[in-house]
Amino acid sequence: MLVGTMVFAQQAPAPVPAQPPSSTENKPGQDKVDKPDKPAKPVRSKDRRQAAKLYLKGTKLYADSQFEAAMHQYEAAAALDPGNNEYGLAAQVARSHAVTALIQAAARARNKGDLAATRAALQHARELDPTNPQIAEHVQELGESVVAGRTNPLYEQSASTIGEAPALEATQELKSFHLKLDRRALIQQVYKAYGIDATLDQSVPADQARFDADNLAFHDAVELLGMVTHSFAVPLDAHRVLVLRDTRENRQQFVRQEVETLYLTGLSQAELTEVSNVAKNVFAAQQITEQANLGTITIRAPTATLDAFNATVRDLMNPRSQVMLDVQILQLAHTHERNTGVQPPQQVTAFNVYAEEQSILNANQALVQQIISSGLAAPGDTLAILGILLASGQVSSSLFNNGIALFGGGLTLSGVSPGPVHFNISLNSSDTRELDALQLRLADGQDETIMSGSRYPILAASYSGLATNSANIAGLTTAGTSSGLSSLLSSLAGTTTQIPQVQYQDIGLTLKANPKVMRNGDVALTLDMKLASLSGSFIGGNPVLNNRAYSGVVTLKEGEGAILMSELDKDESLALSGTPGLSQIPGMNNVTEKDAKRDYATLLIVLRPHLLRGPYYPTEPDRMIRMERSTIPR
Repeated sequence: MLVGTMVFAQQAPAPVPAQPPSSTENKPGQDKVDKPDKPAKPVRSKDRRQAAKLYLKGTKLYADSQFEAAMHQYEAAAALDPGNNEYGLAAQVARSHAVTALIQAAARARNKGDLAATRAALQHARELDPTNPQIAEHVQELGESVVAGRTNPLYEQSASTIGEAPALEATQELKSFHLKLDRRALIQQVYKAYGIDATLDQSVPADQARFDADNLAFHDAVELLGMVTHSFAVPLDAHRVLVLRDTRENRQQFVRQEVETLYLTGLSQAELTEVSNVAKNVFAAQQITEQANLGTITIRAPTATLDAFNATVRDLMNPRSQVMLDVQILQLAHTHERNTGVQPPQQVTAFNVYAEEQSILNANQALVQQIISSGLAAPGDTLAILGILLASGQVSSSLFNNGIALFGGGLTLSGVSPGPVHFNISLNSSDTRELDALQLRLADGQDETIMSGSRYPILAASYSGLATNSANIAGLTTAGTSSGLSSLLSSLAGTTTQIPQVQYQDIGLTLKANPKVMRNGDVALTLDMKLASLSGSFIGGNPVLNNRAYSGVVTLKEGEGAILMSELDKDESLALSGTPGLSQIPGMNNVTEKDAKRDYATLLIVLRPHLLRGPYYPTEPDRMIRMERSTIPR
């Protein structure tokens, strides 16, 4: 654990200005008395031990991230032992960490819209460190956001309102109805029960209808009445309505339309078009005006349609959660080879000495004659002549490389030349580690792919020109008057152009990640991992690929890591070299040569999500969208 310390320079006490000498003499009866400085009280050993205990207790609290409690322990230790500067410095460090933690808590609460928790955290931080400039900055930002929220309401209805739609002032009492009348009389009587006068259009028929309901509020009664009589009402003022037959033509003619302008700043032309398509295709808004240069969309539609559209747009424009995904890819490879033991001769050569001598002398007659003529050896001294030939280096034989064992005599004198003996003591071991570190910034629900490896070309098909006959043009496609053209044409006539079609296959690691941020801040990662490699064999000229895949979902907390492990390759082999039969005897096989190999490679992937922006659950209206609505009068 690394504990940061801060060193503060101790300010020297301000010098006391010298008093000017008095121009008056001391009066009689007044004596000048100099008061000596009071000596500092020495620290008792008991207090010093108690201060050390408090310091150790504060250090434990500091290690557990309880900075404010640790600060109080350090301050108590400094009060008991003022001469120990470490106590005061430790208290300053703990105070700084406690203030930083409170500022971070205030920022998180502000992102969630909890202004009360934000103010409480900043107020507590200011109590701990009143002179901290960061606290003042966050308090200023909080004040600006509150002021901006009060001066910029979501709906500025009073800005450019042509006229407001009248609101009916019906009674709030619950009414019960058991009526069987014609529709026109039934409608008037139900509205009259709530204090509203209903004017009927000629389109409403006068056929019989039955209306039975108990304990209905006004809005419920109007909705049920419209279903029974197939009608709808248009408010004229606070106490009068116009009732018409519920047809498409009547609604288009009499239902009040409202014009609303949405200020969607920061959106591109394509994004504004998508919002307009939602209003047109989903909410059936007929009149839509889009102004990309101003970032506005003007919609004309009934009030209920605009309210539903506004709620949809507000949800779409809410900021999505963001996750920083730390990815560490580790590849561990280990190679171990050990070769120990003795390898005895694998072959023995037996030969006749006299026949071998004659073969060497007959093959080197010229050299033999030079030796005899120079007087180095007598003509019949074959051993001397053979020795001179071998010593001079002019003649060599593989029989003399490993020594010779003679047996027999005379013409039957024979020799045996064993093979070489090998003594092996070797060890070859290597470890390799590769590390790739990546950082991905992902939005909530966004897919991201990580690829580490190479792209291998695979021949999928090839095309060639099969037609070799061409037009007969003298001097161009035929020989003409030049024999050189004839040879050139003959060389080109039998050739065909091969056009390959190549597909590239990803070799290595392919990792897909999709984060989902939960309400409690946990991150659910959907992982798809694929490992592709060449197997070493071919079919039809194309290599065979080895594929391994993994899919799963893991839920992690903030900063928590998940590890994916795969055994890429593992190979073990043991080879024995020795004399047949002898190497199989218990105890002798340990002397025989052993060549043991062991290779393996492991892949580790460590995924650690960090929450950059948490789930957005606003507690107050969204300020990202400004809307202006006005009613069209009729």
